[in-house]
Order: sequence, then structure tokens, then C-alpha cells
Amino acid sequence: MDTLQDWLAHCERLHPKTMELGLDRVRAVAERMGLGFDCPVITVAGTNGKGSTCAMLEAIALEAGWRCGVYTSPHLVHFEERCRLGGEITTGAALLPHFERVEQARQGVTLTYFEFTTLAILGLMAASGLDLAILEVGLGGRLDAVNLIDADCAIITSIDLDHQDYLGPDRESIGREKAGVMRAGRPVVVSDPVPPQSVIDTAEGLGCDLWLLGRDFNFSGDKQQWGWAGRGRRYAGLGYPALRGANQLLNASGVLAALTALRDRLPVTAQAVRNGLAMVELPGRFQMVPGQPALVLDVAHNPHSVAALVANLDAMGFFPVTHLVFGAMGDKDLDAMLARLAPLADRWYFCDLPTPRAESGQALADRWQALAAAGGLGATGPRGKAPVSVYPDPRAALEAAAAAADPADRIVVFGSFYTVGGILEGGVPRLQARHLPS
Repeated sequence: MDTLQDWLAHCERLHPKTMELGLDRVRAVAERMGLGFDCPVITVAGTNGKGSTCAMLEAIALEAGWRCGVYTSPHLVHFEERCRLGGEITTGAALLPHFERVEQARQGVTLTYFEFTTLAILGLMAASGLDLAILEVGLGGRLDAVNLIDADCAIITSIDLDHQDYLGPDRESIGREKAGVMRAGRPVVVSDPVPPQSVIDTAEGLGCDLWLLGRDFNFSGDKQQWGWAGRGRRYAGLGYPALRGANQLLNASGVLAALTALRDRLPVTAQAVRNGLAMVELPGRFQMVPGQPALVLDVAHNPHSVAALVANLDAMGFFPVTHLVFGAMGDKDLDAMLARLAPLADRWYFCDLPTPRAESGQALADRWQALAAAGGLGATGPRGKAPVSVYPDPRAALEAAAAAADPADRIVVFGSFYTVGGILEGGVPRLQARHLPS
């Protein structure tokens, strides 16, 4: 196995399941690797907002002069996106010896793709002389492979219904799984404004230093600027984060609380906070691409994140026609996602995605039309009869939308990392009305 793609193909073949929660197998391999970090670790769990939170933590830490490493998943286009060191995406060549190290330590233990690749990336990060490691949980928390590493500070972002087959049927059950990343006596920041009681109970039971939004930190703002206040620290006159969307203030507030909780070990200046928030970048999070018609790319893939997308789209102002490119996994609450976009939907472009988990574009179209026929879309008026078409991939769907759109329209691509990644794979498209993306 001479290339990263060779190793990734090997990882895909190892385990009969794509997902198997539990730490016993992966912990045994990690112990044989001697895996551990010599720097502070911030672990980020939650349903939505994890990637944005990690990106803002990273941007501020880099501006403060700290060498920072980030592990995040899934990727949009290239696997290497999952690991950034010093602000730069890692290379396949840098990862290869760490895949080999996992293979040698495995000694016959069957690991999933996620477990194997997580161990390889953590191995690379641990060997990279970091001042700060930022780890995004893949799914849940308690039994996720990332939870092998003890967090010096945990952040729990918004919690909502997703992956119920693995995490439980309600917010309390899901919150209990997310809370598994907490460590006794250490800080935990909860940026969900109405967290499940299970999260609070777990933190208090462990004796964590619990930071709750509205009690231990808060934010306020107007159209020009915003401010944050927490225990013994205050930031005033901040520019809004470069990541668009009102929901990003919740994420940014959690970030500032975590950095304040760790300020004795990882001090950052107010200027680093300002510069980091102003310069942070993260593709696919309400990403607005310049051109005509307007193009929005968003990885919203559950009802909670789709609701945030709708609120952000509403705040954009008036557009004569909204064209929606949508591809999604079959195990999501698709009816709820479709219903939440219904008030904005003028034309739908459903697409297939290159994974067995995905719902087909035709099945999505059938589901939308069944909801409309049954009155399951609410008082949407003529939008319940929005024209529908189906395409073999996201790029073909975007090309059709671009060909149909007028300059004053907007196109929204959403539903999955695969959907947005399928658009970005050929580079960020620049639209010109009545022309295909280049």
C-alpha cells in the first residue's frame, strides 16, 4: 500500500459494518500505539455547529501564535481535509507512516474505516509538536473513537434529533451520549441555549467546571457589532464572524467560553479573537458564492440545521425564484427537512449521491410530491406544486438550475456533505445567469 488511496481502500474492506460504536477494540490498538497528547485538547461534540466551532477555535489560536492541529469529519472533497496542522491541510505523504503504524498495532483487531483513519490522524497530530489539539467527534460522544483522548475542555454545541438509531430517540438520550466527552473536574462548555437536562446532570455528577450559556457566559449585538461576557472576561465591539448565519454567534460564544476556561494554559489576546473571527473560513457552511444568480452551499443535513438554513435564507432578502438542489441520506428525517424548505421552494432539483446510504433523487422527488398531495407541507400555496426534476449527481443538478435561473434568482445546494462536496469537487463554481457553471 503505497498511496493514501491504497490505505483508504484497505480500511473500507476491514470491517463488515461502516459503523460500530464502542471503544474496546480501538482503545486496545491505541494503547499498543502509545497514543497520547502533550498539549491541551479541546473535544467538540454536538448535533450541529461542530465544524464551525472547530474552525473558529483554530483561527483564534493561530492568530494568538499557537501551533494548532484540528481533526474534523467528514470531508467535503479530499480525505486530507480531515486534518489541519498549523492551519494547513495535511498531505497523504504525511499520513502514510501513521496508517502503517495503526496496521502494525492492530494485530488482527477489526477496525471500522472511521476508527482506523481516526487513529492514523490522531497519531500524526500527536507527533506534530502541537500547542493545541482540537478534535471533532464523529457521532455521539461516549462511544466515538475520538473519545479515546481525554479532553482538557469539552464543548457541546446544539443538540437535536439525528442518528437516533445509534444515540437514542430523544434529546435527553442524545444529550447523555454527547456528554460522554466530559472529564471529571475539567471545564465543559455548553453552547446550546436550552440543553437537555441529561447534559447538566452528567456534568454535575462528574464535578465538571460547567459553563452554561445564559448563566456563565452570554452575548448580545446589533447590526454592526456584537459583544461577549463570561467569567472574568469581556469582549466588546467585535465584528461578526466571517462564517455567515445568525447561528454562528452561538458557536462563537462557546468558543470564547472555552478559550476563557483554558486561559491559564493557552492565553489569547483580544486582537487574536478579533482577527481570528474575521478571517475564519469553512466551506459549505452557508457559503455564499459570488455571481449571478446567487449561490448558497450548505451541508445542512437534519431538520435542526435545515431550520437554521431557512432562517439564514430568510435574512438574505427578496429573490424572485429560489432553486433548491437537494441530495440526502436515506436515514434522515427527510419529510421534516422538505417541509421546512417548502415555504421557500420554487423549483426542486433532486439528485443521486455516490453512497449506498443515500436516498435516490427519484425517491426524494416522490417523497416531496407525496407530501404535497397529502397536505403535509402546510400552507405553502403554489410552492406545494413547485416543479421537480431529478439528476444523477449534484453537479448535473446545479447545471440545470443555473441554466434555468435568471440573474436575480438564487440557487441553494444542501442536504449532505456529499451534495456540497459534489459541487466543490471541480472547484468553486462561478455562475453567470443562463450559463452552466465553469
